[in-house]
Amino acid sequence: MKTYQNALNLIGRILIVALFLPAGLSKLAGFEGTLAYFASLGIPAPVFSLVATIVIEVVGSIALLVGFHTRVVALIMALFTLIAAVTGHAFWAAPADAVFIAQLLFFKNIAVMGGLLILASAGAGGFSIDGRKVAK
Repeated sequence: MKTYQNALNLIGRILIVALFLPAGLSKLAGFEGTLAYFASLGIPAPVFSLVATIVIEVVGSIALLVGFHTRVVALIMALFTLIAAVTGHAFWAAPADAVFIAQLLFFKNIAVMGGLLILASAGAGGFSIDGRKVAK
């Protein structure tokens, strides 16, 4: 049973990383364009916010993937995802023709937060750096 849980935990971490890692890498590759987008949203200190976003998405993804400090990283990423949902997908303030997509993305973020909070609660499982530390 434990191997089954560890395998599902690993698959879940991989699937969460499949959302965040490409997003962070695309922000890094398109830094100037993303910076302009952040500024257009009225995000304070857009350069700092963008760098922090890239670090959270890329470094956080790698940490989740290998299961390193998973509980803390998952909590940080859950909080980040909440902030991203409110600032980037504010469907309540979107023009009428953009409400549906913004609402869909907002609630996608809320669902991802749920997965991250479960991961923060459960930890990374046995197939992880964290799991190897516990086994010793």
